[in-house]
Amino acid sequence: MSNYKTDVVIIGAGPVGLFAIFELGLLDMKCHVIDNLDKIGGQCSELYPEKPIYDIPSRVEISAQKLVDDLMDQCKPFNPIFHLNQNAEKLEKNTENEWTITTSENNSIIAKCIVIAAGAGSFIPRKPPLENIAEYENKSVFYSIKNKKIFENKNVLIAGGGDSAIDWTNELSKIANVSLLHRRKEFRASPDSVQKMLNLEENNKIEFFLGQLKSLYGNNGMLESVLIYNDNVEKKIQTDFLIPFFGLKNDLGSIKNWNLNLENNLIIVDTEKFETNIPSIFSIGDINTYPGKLKLILSGFHEAALMSQKCAQYCFPDKKVIFRYTTSSKDIHKKLGIK
Repeated sequence: MSNYKTDVVIIGAGPVGLFAIFELGLLDMKCHVIDNLDKIGGQCSELYPEKPIYDIPSRVEISAQKLVDDLMDQCKPFNPIFHLNQNAEKLEKNTENEWTITTSENNSIIAKCIVIAAGAGSFIPRKPPLENIAEYENKSVFYSIKNKKIFENKNVLIAGGGDSAIDWTNELSKIANVSLLHRRKEFRASPDSVQKMLNLEENNKIEFFLGQLKSLYGNNGMLESVLIYNDNVEKKIQTDFLIPFFGLKNDLGSIKNWNLNLENNLIIVDTEKFETNIPSIFSIGDINTYPGKLKLILSGFHEAALMSQKCAQYCFPDKKVIFRYTTSSKDIHKKLGIK
């Protein structure tokens, strides 16, 4: 547990949250950033790092990860502090001008403004609807792979038909006895990856099963076998590990309990400063809604700029906020380290 104090807490380390660090920094505000993922970049880094993006102004084409990397370089002069692998859990009003936000790791951050830039919310895995799956989780059932060495020379059953399922089938086949389970013979993964997987099956490097999960069998959290079914035909597969890749779903988590006005699980904001119904709490990016809202990264950048102007009024109530152009302001050049 650690205690911190800053000007602004940003919830969400995706592109819009990263650009908010830059815009807030230009106005002398320091930021702490909370994200439930183990890396910076939000959906761009977690779901599609290699995916090309074509609608960022002046960039004819840029990969999602390259965009994140460039935004990190842009906000680097302002030394943001990141709290990764954590959720924003508890929000308390200390005084008229301060909030305390507590994370799932029991870190406490005092700030004058809260900016919710959490994309579509926290990412949590879609779990198979199996009655006893919880007792195996993080022991022999995993929803992501952080250390592939634990699967070495083991029997591994991967379930799913998307990029993660196919890519990890291909990768783990180098060190483990891998079986792949999918409910149909068509796959959502990239054609090259699918073809590589089919070649492995043809050469008996992996085994493919058509069907769905039904039951898990084992002891003390360690799997021994998995029962699958297809067209009312059941089959038991011996395995040490099950890795279901059924994608991620979005959840507002504890933010739902913060008395914010919501519409279809999105946070309602005004379009002047992108403030919520609670003063000094803002929302930018895909997680907010207002008339005419477009879920574009560039829209989030616009929202971050206007939000920052209002944040500065809360953080420095006795100081007049003066708009300056980055092209000509010597003060801004000094902050950015430009000589």
